[in-house]
Amino acid sequence: MTAMSDGDTTQTDEDALGTERQVEAAERAALELANVDEAARDEALHAIADGIRERGDEVLAANAADVEAAEAALERGEYSQALVDRLELDDAKLHGIAEMVESVAGQADPLGETLAARELDDGLDLYEVSVPIGVVATVFESRPDALVQIAALCLKSGNAAILKGGSEAGESNRVLHEVVVEATRDVDGVPEGWAQLVEAHEAVDRVLALDDEVDLVMPRGSSEFVSYVEDNTQIPVLGHTEGVCHVYVDEAADLAMAEDVAFDAKVQYPAVCNAVETLLVHEAVADDFLPGLVDRYEDAGVELRGDAATRAVVDVGEATAADWETEYGDLELAVKVVEDVSDAVRHVNEHGSKHTESILTEDDDNAAAFMQGVDAASVFRNASTRFADGYRYGLGAEVGISTGKIHARGPVGLDGLTTYKYYLEGDGHVVASYSGEDAKPFTHVDFDGEWRPGDPDRP
Repeated sequence: MTAMSDGDTTQTDEDALGTERQVEAAERAALELANVDEAARDEALHAIADGIRERGDEVLAANAADVEAAEAALERGEYSQALVDRLELDDAKLHGIAEMVESVAGQADPLGETLAARELDDGLDLYEVSVPIGVVATVFESRPDALVQIAALCLKSGNAAILKGGSEAGESNRVLHEVVVEATRDVDGVPEGWAQLVEAHEAVDRVLALDDEVDLVMPRGSSEFVSYVEDNTQIPVLGHTEGVCHVYVDEAADLAMAEDVAFDAKVQYPAVCNAVETLLVHEAVADDFLPGLVDRYEDAGVELRGDAATRAVVDVGEATAADWETEYGDLELAVKVVEDVSDAVRHVNEHGSKHTESILTEDDDNAAAFMQGVDAASVFRNASTRFADGYRYGLGAEVGISTGKIHARGPVGLDGLTTYKYYLEGDGHVVASYSGEDAKPFTHVDFDGEWRPGDPDRP
């Protein structure tokens, strides 16, 4: 282990102090942003979209530098092709990012919604109202569009954002963060410091230690990384782990349709977490289904591995035990022949990552058995796993896909970035009136009503 010089120690202390100041600034901003009205938040989002369009050449130039460095790392065997593919931006992707931000602005305001209203007694009314979480820290992968997605969703939901992207997208992230900050600086009401970019790898551990200031951590990465975050912080963690997704072709599937869906789920964009990694095929249709699909996969450059039953039908490589639990993120696919829908469910629950699963069938009973039996955030019938996406779900965008079950599950959009608080409106009520021998009873009657401060017409 190399000894640390006094100069190194000083630099480390300064870096730690810098991270703490960024988080403190975000905490202050979060308290202000929680009370910024929807019109100002939407104005800021439209300003971000305009900024991305206006500074597109600058963003693409920064991204080109990242891609050039990544391609060199790819040649050295340090990066995968999938990572480079996720990293690269072009005019069409920039246009899509700007549209995504505008779609977030077009979503209904998630704040100030009365989730429940209950009369406790005459003149004593309780309201459950949606509010921001506060300071949301995210650590995300090489896709630079993730920075803008997360920032846009945090802004719309009234949360301050701590943004930590991968070093491979460093140049892109710096410019995009600058666009976000500059675009919102002059919007009345939007506080300075609401979006903070941290870059040093060591800054992750510093942020994880600040459990009094940070309210939620959303890591996007491998299971190992998510586990590391969970083990090294007292901050609540909403984990986005890998996507070991399955498509099961049932004996009652429309095989022509099944071929198209299974092909799309792997080939349309293999580098993302909702691409299929294992194809399960009912033994009754394997002989009819697999040869044509395998030819189509191989024409598209997909490397296939199968179990013994699969290899008895088609000429593919041999699958190992590790293949059933691997997120390839590339044009690779494992194939297994199963006995029935119950066998498919058992395999998915044993080897899947609880992300997204799909059954292709015309049989309602088999569909129900699969969809209810599989433990996953999203379960589809006769549809590609690639639909598991916040934008496609109509959420505007997503911070990530949660494979856990607490607080938020599946694509995490605006609702997943809110919590609630209780507002109790009384008129001099005291608990003593409801205690003792002559205690008044509570009415506990739910009613339709919206909490509004100072509303004279409140029931």
